[in-house]
Amino acid sequence: MAEGDSPETPVIALFPGIFLRGVLMGAADIVPGVSGGTMAFITGIYHRLITAISAFDVKLIRCVFAGRWGEVFERSDAAFLATLLLGIAVSVFSLASVISSLLETQPLLLWSFFFGLILASALVLIRHVSQWSMIALGGLLFGAAFAAGVGLSPAFVLPVAPWSFFVAGFFAICAMILPGISGSFILVLLGMYPVVLAAIETLELTSMGLFAAGAGCGLLAFSRLLGYLLREHHSPTLATLTGFLCGSLLVVWPWKTLPGDRGVTFPVSPQYYGELFGSSQLVLCVALMILGFIAVWLLESRWGGLER
Repeated sequence: MAEGDSPETPVIALFPGIFLRGVLMGAADIVPGVSGGTMAFITGIYHRLITAISAFDVKLIRCVFAGRWGEVFERSDAAFLATLLLGIAVSVFSLASVISSLLETQPLLLWSFFFGLILASALVLIRHVSQWSMIALGGLLFGAAFAAGVGLSPAFVLPVAPWSFFVAGFFAICAMILPGISGSFILVLLGMYPVVLAAIETLELTSMGLFAAGAGCGLLAFSRLLGYLLREHHSPTLATLTGFLCGSLLVVWPWKTLPGDRGVTFPVSPQYYGELFGSSQLVLCVALMILGFIAVWLLESRWGGLER
């Protein structure tokens, strides 16, 4: 059995591979346009993650109050979740300032790398659609249109208030566990991305706690729906998720216009971008796209077979 493939795998055996997956998910989740769910899928733990999250129900709560801790750890796949969350936390707290700085100083290069990641991820994901039908094709087109529409939508700015962190966490986490829909980009659309990132960098515990509470509620509610769809309508659901990835390529396309009156940017050609801003850094950007593409295929070849 492959590493990380069973809830009974000892924590020591789980740690290196699952921890690294968590680091990759955390790094993706703090970048607008990139999904931690995508990283979970291409590294072979997506179905297990959704199953583990969905296990938090009334039966599990009863086991907790009854003191049946062995059953609690087995049902919730606790070793797996704890190791993964540790990797995510380490990544978020260590990379938040780095990613924020790169978004300010080298946006073209950073977005190019993630464009390559997402393009390869879409190709990986579409290979998992075992049966194509009109419903699956419709899901693919809907997912692409929905993600593109979200990416080109004007920002709706929430006021900076305690309840805003809860609401932002609730909606962002639903996007974070979907391959192709970026929770960070949802925060951008809500006008909460710089506020949440600042709270993480400065360790504002109250704001972080409210965000985490909202995320927890959203995760428990949405994971059950997603788990049901993957279990009962596997191919159409994967096709829709692939569409999300394809549509999100518009979000991470490196060359865009400046935000307009409604805060919307539009993709343009590298040549036109160079005419507008002086340089498109085309050679470096293409090189980083290829690097991101290769990185995903290496991850897929190493870990992608765990859930097939």
